[in-house]
Amino acid sequence: MKLLHIDSSILNANSVSRQLTADTVAQWVKSHPDTTVDYLDLALEAPSHLDGDSLGFRAPAGTQHTEAQLRENAISEALVSQFLAADVIVVGAPLYNFSIPTQLKAWIDRIAQPGRTFAYTAEGPKGLAGGKTVIVASTRGGVYSTSDWGRAAEHQESYLQTVFGFLGITDVRFVRAEGLAMGETHKVAALQQAANGIAQLAA
Repeated sequence: MKLLHIDSSILNANSVSRQLTADTVAQWVKSHPDTTVDYLDLALEAPSHLDGDSLGFRAPAGTQHTEAQLRENAISEALVSQFLAADVIVVGAPLYNFSIPTQLKAWIDRIAQPGRTFAYTAEGPKGLAGGKTVIVASTRGGVYSTSDWGRAAEHQESYLQTVFGFLGITDVRFVRAEGLAMGETHKVAALQQAANGIAQLAA
């Protein structure tokens, strides 16, 4: 079994999402000792955002690419191959301004490739990356899960559920710690709740 461990927080040692992904991976490996782990730190190794050169992977076969496009295509190919090779993906996804970090979005834009991870058919889009398990370590400074406003305002968990589903992945699990910026009592309770979730979801 192959596990891809992805962090995207820019807070380094102060990051709660990094703590949760590390705990999740450790619990998974403990429960599945045959697991090999590959690590990707998007805060350090984020691909560039999509532009005319990095969209080269969408060009028809046989297209003549520029040197810049070939370089960007190699990055996209490495990322999508790493993603497709994984059976389990653990993603650290803090909430930044109601959504995910730009580094994580850049990674998603590179792996969402027609013909590789999804396809358009006569019946509509079809995901090609099914059969995987995704565990998202979701962290938030405020509380978004308990009110209509909060659920409408967050485009973090809802977006990741949608995009991984679009790629064909139906087993998407969330470990959540929210209210982290609302005082020590909230933070301690959130971390305990997340720890309980990790014990269940990564078993």
